Amino acid sequence: MDITIHSTMLPQEDPDASLAFYRDALGFEVRNDVGYKGMRWITVGPPDQPGTSIVLYPPEATPGITDEERQTIAEMMAKGTYASINLATHDVDGTFEQLQGGDAEVVQEPTDQPYGIRDCAFRDPAGNLVRIQELA
Repeated sequence: MDITIHSTMLPQEDPDASLAFYRDALGFEVRNDVGYKGMRWITVGPPDQPGTSIVLYPPEATPGITDEERQTIAEMMAKGTYASINLATHDVDGTFEQLQGGDAEVVQEPTDQPYGIRDCAFRDPAGNLVRIQELA
């Protein structure tokens, strides 16, 4: 079997703020930016990984969900408990310093975890948890 990770989906409510975080703060390239009926889907990814992307999507466009479910999603996003992603770097401390200097909300400073990983965490503009782990 030949399966790879192509993309993952993260909700966003403010495409310009999300774009500024993922493109400007994290240094990801924009691969696609599509508008439809007043909504935007933005695909970003690391420049050196052209086959792996994050799609920043408007959660209200998800087909098949009810108004009650949309409300629950909005509440969870507001609390920062709806979605997350783990990223990796060779220098978690340097990455933390760069992101901390911007508008990113710090959740956790670089920490040596008891399970053997050094990482830090931020929230993106939509409240998604972005955990950055240091590569060995």
